[in-house]
Amino acid sequence: MSQFDVTVIGSGPGGYVAAIRAAQLGFKTAIIEKYSTLGGTCLNVGCIPSKALLDSSEHFEKAKHDFANHGIIINEPTADIARMIARKNEVVDQTTKGINFLMDKNKITVFEGLGSFESATQIKVSKNDGSSEVIESKYTIIATGSKPSSLPFINLDKERIITSTEALNLKEIPKHLVVIGGGVIGLELGSVYLRLGSQVTVVEFMDKIIPGMDGSLSKELQKVLRKQGMKFELSTAVSAVERNGDSVKVTAKNKKGEEVTYESDYVLVSVGRRPYTDGLGLEKAGVELDERGRVKTNDHLQTNVSNIYAIGDVIKGAMLAHKAEEEGTLVAEILAGQKPHINYNLIPGVVYTWPEVAGVGKTEEQLKEEGVAYKVGSFPIRALGRSRASGDTDGFVKIIADEKTDEVLGFHMIGARAADLIAEGVIAMEFRASAEDIARSSHAHPTYAEAVKEAALDATGKRAIHM
Repeated sequence: MSQFDVTVIGSGPGGYVAAIRAAQLGFKTAIIEKYSTLGGTCLNVGCIPSKALLDSSEHFEKAKHDFANHGIIINEPTADIARMIARKNEVVDQTTKGINFLMDKNKITVFEGLGSFESATQIKVSKNDGSSEVIESKYTIIATGSKPSSLPFINLDKERIITSTEALNLKEIPKHLVVIGGGVIGLELGSVYLRLGSQVTVVEFMDKIIPGMDGSLSKELQKVLRKQGMKFELSTAVSAVERNGDSVKVTAKNKKGEEVTYESDYVLVSVGRRPYTDGLGLEKAGVELDERGRVKTNDHLQTNVSNIYAIGDVIKGAMLAHKAEEEGTLVAEILAGQKPHINYNLIPGVVYTWPEVAGVGKTEEQLKEEGVAYKVGSFPIRALGRSRASGDTDGFVKIIADEKTDEVLGFHMIGARAADLIAEGVIAMEFRASAEDIARSSHAHPTYAEAVKEAALDATGKRAIHM
């Protein structure tokens, strides 16, 4: 029986990062992945492929609507969805092969098959060819991620009534795509097909989109996406989804209590994700789940079984690849006797629409609920010379600071490259910077980052220069 110090079940961002860090720290490490490629949801059917399609569709959008403004005259472009999907697959292939390289480089043993506990220290690997083997591990890290959720009355046929997985591999551009759910995934994939020519209708149960983010971002993103052509039906509860041939009918009740229907050729069900623990055999190891089906852990991400840990989407908290990576590193370092920490308040959230949306720290809504006195500084992206040069003028940067101490409590933005700029907020808040600290830091001109400095100036006493 093969023996390891650390075995990771699942090879997504949390899992493979945990394995690499464990190997770096001198542990004999194995990783178990049931699929034929490493990388989990993020690399195969999530973050990476969706960004590839978002980039392709954005190029198409610019070619169709923006090139002429820049003096670039071309024939009317057409979208080749098959080639876009093929390019997306190439990006995924390159990325997953990169994980294989990292496993080899760090001398991590890779097992392909379904990993399930036989006991707290023994794991059975059931391989695709029908064979199996049992390995022994001193420590195990559960990193099996999540799967798309649905609603109990919806039959996901994965042809016309689809999840995000199938939306990444459509063979045609929908005429009308109804997206059930106004969260990150639905808006990103809705944006892909909106740009390619689909009519897109978002049906959301709550009264706003991206409900977990600062309310001002939600309002601005809805305004911008509506301007792009996306339609929104908020405070609307879906009650039935029925397919008839190539047509799908969604039945719902709107905020007035009236029954409404939406006819489309595709329906994307994007109502969140659920932790994936199927087939793990947790009962054999004695690992407990919470009331939502997540693996229960303590502050050190240790389960009730002392040598078994869990990270990422399978435990409580935001289902984000970078959160899982931080947790994977944390567990490996704890096992090595180190004392790492994660500040969950400083895990940023990003929506990769265009403009991009990003936020970290407290929202205004949270601070009001907590009774914290705060001040706000903001700056519109359209006031930047860089944004006018590129034509990307939608959005703003908003900095929330403590009213008395000036410490930055929240950092929220919508605009070009917000996904990259949010790192400035994370670093500032990690070092407990004040708005004044940011305001006194030189920002290159002309850049989008200047909006951060200007928002900080605004927060310190309405001192923004260019507003």
